Amino acid sequence: MNPRYEYRALLACDIAGSAGRGEQRLQEIRRLLRSALSDALGVADLDARDFAYVDTGDGCQLVAPAALPKARLLFPLLPELCSRIREHNRHAGADTRLRVRAAVHAGEIRLDPDGTVSGAPFEALARLLDSAPLRHATLAGTGGTPLAAILSHHFYEETVGHGYEGLEADAFTAADVRVKEYAARAWLWYPGSPVGPQVGSGRDSDSGEQPAQPEPGTVEQLVQATGHGTVFAVHRGDQYIRHNDRG
Repeated sequence: MNPRYEYRALLACDIAGSAGRGEQRLQEIRRLLRSALSDALGVADLDARDFAYVDTGDGCQLVAPAALPKARLLFPLLPELCSRIREHNRHAGADTRLRVRAAVHAGEIRLDPDGTVSGAPFEALARLLDSAPLRHATLAGTGGTPLAAILSHHFYEETVGHGYEGLEADAFTAADVRVKEYAARAWLWYPGSPVGPQVGSGRDSDSGEQPAQPEPGTVEQLVQATGHGTVFAVHRGDQYIRHNDRG
């Protein structure tokens, strides 16, 4: 059987600062993220069993069904996920609190008969996830924001640009993403986003969760001013897809 190519919407989440918590806590926060995401999908009237779910170790990746409108991955899914993470953090200890980065993109991916997926859209997601504007957004506020999301320009144009319910253009902030050879315009979403597009500057760093100090006028300062933030993530390369059977 030959591989096939299909246009799919992709969403990935990554737990910021997951390293160093120990195996027991890592497994717990992974379970918490999956539970919060499953609950948010349900409230958004989406069936988690329709998505291919990939565990990425410190996060997850969702491959949407082919017929799903891309806007359904944004509203009300992102606000619902953010609300559930925030509620968990109110009662959690420091070692099980969650800060989540998220990335959203879409494109034609390769689906192999053995269940793996690959293609350029996954590489773009990885760069968006590693970008400085997104990492800065997760560090907003005294304890970091529960969720910060970044959209590729392609995804933004085909969802926010169409005026769907809950997707007001003023809620998104423009940022320039530069990671290795990847350079592109992207769009940040987070509660309390400043009105109108602002462009981030400065190069990305490989130093881990703590980014380099940005110059005045960057996305980090805008996020810190509101005390809120949002983030999304994905990993590049071949991924193993496990399709959940319906019960």
